[in-house]
Amino acid sequence: MYLRRRGFHRVMTSSPERRGWIGVLSVALGSFVLVLSEFLPIGLLPSIAANLDVPIGTAGLMVVATGLIGAVAAPVVTVVTSRIDRRVVLVSLSVLLIVADALAAIAPSFGVLLLARMLLGVGIGGFWAIGAGIAGRLVKPSSAIRATSFITAGVSVATVVSLPLGAFVSSFASWRLAFVIGGVLGTIALILQLVMLPSIPAIHTVRFATLGALLKIKRARVGLIATAFIFVAQFAAYTYIAPYLTQLVRVDADTVTLALLVFGVAGIVGNFVAGLTLSRSVIGTLGTAKFVLAGALVLLPFLATSVPGVFVLLVVWGLVWGALPLGTQTWMAASSPSGAESGLALFVTTIQLSIAAGSIAGAAVVSSAGIAADFWLSGAVAVIGAVVLITLGLRRSNALVPDPALAPVAAATLAAPGAVTAAPVAVPPAIALDEPCVAAPC
Repeated sequence: MYLRRRGFHRVMTSSPERRGWIGVLSVALGSFVLVLSEFLPIGLLPSIAANLDVPIGTAGLMVVATGLIGAVAAPVVTVVTSRIDRRVVLVSLSVLLIVADALAAIAPSFGVLLLARMLLGVGIGGFWAIGAGIAGRLVKPSSAIRATSFITAGVSVATVVSLPLGAFVSSFASWRLAFVIGGVLGTIALILQLVMLPSIPAIHTVRFATLGALLKIKRARVGLIATAFIFVAQFAAYTYIAPYLTQLVRVDADTVTLALLVFGVAGIVGNFVAGLTLSRSVIGTLGTAKFVLAGALVLLPFLATSVPGVFVLLVVWGLVWGALPLGTQTWMAASSPSGAESGLALFVTTIQLSIAAGSIAGAAVVSSAGIAADFWLSGAVAVIGAVVLITLGLRRSNALVPDPALAPVAAATLAAPGAVTAAPVAVPPAIALDEPCVAAPC
């Protein structure tokens, strides 16, 4: 027994690279639980509204509140904690996640539940802005793309399971069980982070002025505009994917669950494939994916009478959606002269505001003109976004190599989440390093 334990100890502590990968997985699990907790209520709204005796429209505020608080928290947490060891910050945000889910599970009133959701928003904004940029510091530079993408893969998987899990839990148990599950998974992630994450000293001091200065960089402005168009288009349509399937395609609940799973799995596959294309051209990947997204959204209402056709389009939609957040984050990380965190803070803020804007716009269009019109509007937004990106960004982007004025930028931060590849992707030699690897030989 002693020898076995001693051997286990050697495996876990004498191999910095292996320990670094487990640290990456602990952060990935944290990102998974955060996004899972953010989207779980979408499938639980009827149960929550009935149990807490509030209108379903009022219950929906807890989804919007989480996003808006996350939008504010991303830059605030980044600035306030910029001198603190990143391990300490991530662990603290994981604790906040557990507290938020626990409070939601026992909430006696909607006001308490709303407070829990606001705490979760702080965790989401801070964890995403900081956690997405540290994977490259846990492994050697040649593995940075793969490591960072594992963290974003947690987001893709959470998107897959959140809606089906919420609907499944509400069908046989109290909605509170869903938040208990989130808290348990968050506790597992916290334990792994405490055990496996090394000290990750802060490199850059980020100020609010730094974030404002980033907006003066054309490349960063283009990236934020591209991100806004993508997420508005996505969530104006995705928020109503279940009503589309039940009302226009007229399939049963089991088929809806299967369709959501197909969409999510396709997104994970797109996450892998995008690693190959982004290493060649970021703007080419983003522009192509936006046009394909627009085509899928526009065609879905026309093919509503064909279930196989709908499933094909959902696969296409999922594939390009797996590439788009990855590509925009790559762009933003390469646009920040002061390191990834300042760029990712504004990136997260833009995402959360765009999710809220897309959902509100989708609701307005569905109420006034129907689901088909909502999908067509989303397609139009995606096309406009593609044209704007190509027009404004074509002269500013070339694969993963940043503008000379922005160097040095950490190679690890340029390898944005979502680009999981079957084989290591070499980091372009033109990119300099300024963030030391802390858990693996570099």
